[in-house]
Amino acid sequence: MATFTQTSNANPQPSSSSLAEMPANLNASGGNQYSMIGKSIAIKGEILASDPVYVYGIVEGLINAPAHRVTIGKEGRVKADISAREVVIMGDVCGNLDAGERVEIRSDGSLMGDLSTSRIFIEEGAVLSGSIDVHKPSKKEKAEDREEQGASEELNRKSVVSSPVTELAEEIA
Repeated sequence: MATFTQTSNANPQPSSSSLAEMPANLNASGGNQYSMIGKSIAIKGEILASDPVYVYGIVEGLINAPAHRVTIGKEGRVKADISAREVVIMGDVCGNLDAGERVEIRSDGSLMGDLSTSRIFIEEGAVLSGSIDVHKPSKKEKAEDREEQGASEELNRKSVVSSPVTELAEEIA
């Protein structure tokens, strides 16, 4: 098993196409960690990740990042089953996907294999060959969504100033 971890202390020089594919928050100095398999790297085996994974090279085997996103870059070639919270495909994937929350296949991406997820997004031009199982979010995910929604509603209510109509009428007069 090989994991290459990038932190904000190092200054990698990825290609310009790689920079366009990487989220901006990983390039900022926030201390975020991620694992990147560069385009000159080929890995055969099992990848177990506790950080987000970016694949620009070749992977054969298994990729497991249950709490994070796995992103296959435009130059990435994967012959592996992938299990992750989210999967974004911009390159070629041959294998089955199990994404707890979301699968996204971009216009240049292709997937040959079955996928199982709660949400799916497929851009025009993407290639998909296999079966799709879109399931309902688990009760735990639904409860988390309700908590987040409740917190944002509470913030919205606190930001609204309310005064009784009679007080406003007296102030105007």
